[in-house]
Amino acid sequence: MSNKRQFGLIGGSLSHSLSQKYFTKKFAELGLTNCKYTLFPISEVSKVTNIISGNPNLVGLNVTSPYKETIIPFLDELDSNVLKLGTVNVIKITRNGDYTILKGYNTDIFGLRKTFEMLELPSDCKALILGSGGSAKTAKFVLSEMGVKSTNVSRLPSTLDELPYSKLTPRIMQDYKLIINATPVGMFPNVSNFPKIPYDGITSEHICLDLVYNPSKTKFLEKCEAQGARTANGLTMLYEQADKAWEIWNEEI
Repeated sequence: MSNKRQFGLIGGSLSHSLSQKYFTKKFAELGLTNCKYTLFPISEVSKVTNIISGNPNLVGLNVTSPYKETIIPFLDELDSNVLKLGTVNVIKITRNGDYTILKGYNTDIFGLRKTFEMLELPSDCKALILGSGGSAKTAKFVLSEMGVKSTNVSRLPSTLDELPYSKLTPRIMQDYKLIINATPVGMFPNVSNFPKIPYDGITSEHICLDLVYNPSKTKFLEKCEAQGARTANGLTMLYEQADKAWEIWNEEI
């Protein structure tokens, strides 16, 4: 095998992603002329096997929506955080002759923890997490580890502790000082969209985080800022989880 090293991203629509730009810049800064990062938009998760077999220099993949959970059956090994959480956003590919070993990791946990630390959450803070997919599960997991109680909001609540959007009121919004958009609503190219919540319940005491980072200021964040809330986007999470993925890909086995 040549000494070229290929990395990439698999997901549904990848037009919003900044991962290729981020890693291409990283390779240049590190003087790595033998590395490249490729986008692999796929219509179904099973196509990952074709990508891995068809790209023999591929040593690492990022995984984004909607495959963070459905990718798991295609992996040979799982990191302990994945076993606890059930979502994957990084795959390390180890090739040994005819054998290929795929190990799944979740570096979103690391990126989100860094984001919450940056936000300096109040000690008595409760969080309202919009969404119930992989990103929402990761947010709930990290907050739980930090001792922060949270409630998910879902279009189709599947558990008793999830709220439907229709039940949200300004009064309920005021009970949760951290509001997290963990859905893709408002992400490029659909930048005029925003979660349908009672924004009049948001105040200057709120911290509002959108895990979307493209655009850098979503309609959700604009509407929360208009109510006086402190806001942040998903760029810190993106950069921190990407750097952690780079560490994993470069660890000796």
